[in-house]
Amino acid sequence: MTRLPTVVPFSEKQKTAVRWWNRPATRSLDAVICDGAVRSGKTTALTLGFFLWASLCFHGQSFALCSRTVSAVRRNLVRPVSALLLPLGFQITEHISRNELTVRFRSHENRFYLFGGKDESSAPLIQGLTLAGVLLDEVVLMPRSFAEQALARCSVPGARLWFSCNPGSPSHWFYREWILKAEEKHALYLHFTMDDNPSLTPAVRARYERFYSGAFHDRYVRGVWAAANGLCYPMFDPARHIAVPDAEPERFAVSCDYGTMNPASFGLWGLSRGCWYRIAEDYYDGRKTGLPRTDEEHYQALCTLTGGRSIDAVVVDPSAASFIACIRRHGAFRVIPAKNDVLSGIHRTADALRNGEIRIAPCCTDAIREFSLYQWDDKATRDAPVKENDHAMDDIRYFVTTFIDAPRESGFALSVRR
Repeated sequence: MTRLPTVVPFSEKQKTAVRWWNRPATRSLDAVICDGAVRSGKTTALTLGFFLWASLCFHGQSFALCSRTVSAVRRNLVRPVSALLLPLGFQITEHISRNELTVRFRSHENRFYLFGGKDESSAPLIQGLTLAGVLLDEVVLMPRSFAEQALARCSVPGARLWFSCNPGSPSHWFYREWILKAEEKHALYLHFTMDDNPSLTPAVRARYERFYSGAFHDRYVRGVWAAANGLCYPMFDPARHIAVPDAEPERFAVSCDYGTMNPASFGLWGLSRGCWYRIAEDYYDGRKTGLPRTDEEHYQALCTLTGGRSIDAVVVDPSAASFIACIRRHGAFRVIPAKNDVLSGIHRTADALRNGEIRIAPCCTDAIREFSLYQWDDKATRDAPVKENDHAMDDIRYFVTTFIDAPRESGFALSVRR
């Protein structure tokens, strides 16, 4: 058996994730499932084991490495494990344009295809392949259609399935169909905690303890499958987060959640002493008034809200194509279609609240009201907020993920007479 690199300390559970396929008690199993806390060392151990197994047991075969996106495969799987494999004598050639690796070890050479399974349209990408094995990293974030299509490709004799994930909702299909049925599926189930990663310092563990609360503390710190329930932003504290800037803002921006009959929410933001304050808002509910606004009326409300200030950008609901076109037609504001990954956006906005990056002025009563009402849908099969009291919440999420996190534009341009 190839010795593990000595530069990395491995716990016993990590060693099991690496070597399960070669141990007498588990070598007859068809799959391995590693779940648990963040930073528990499961992904590195599992990926290392996957490459060792494939390269020692097969020659001339194809394998798949899957995550939510191809860039996540490269960042979270290929790059970290390459640093462990190269000292062992592995040769890894990446064909970037084909999203493919050629891996040579001793007399064996195999191909590894990289796939992203971010939505239902991803399943056809992996159709038609014949695989000897597949590793699905963060399988909980993938649609079931993609995961099951990937598993169906593994028809080579001796093929095995490798899974890793952080816990999600107990109603998630992967928890119900694989973790609860691991024995029935002929799979080894390994549950990781932060204690299973010897390289993690107490200070880092304490930091993660502070990062999360509620169900997400249960999932990411304790490693428990827990339903998201209660408020989406339980850290919102009126005493801390409702405030006005104590100095005149030096920059301004606007965020917008578009609606005709549904409420439309516009927030005016000002940057003061490193914190973005929602200093004013326009919240219009067409159902209450019985008079839905046109795009031109929304635009006039936007102009009134900005009050002649110089605005860096207006971040708009990406589904509001007609309103985006309206703003661009007038030519007064730079408009940016917002990023709209709801779950990651809620997490990022929660971080902004915890870190003191955003505050809300007392006059923004609709945003303050929604913070007290915006909650998780405990009946949903995947993490999702209830689609009520969410319009200011959406525009604030757009602002944080699209504007605060955007790199500042810089540089210069030259034109040369030809």
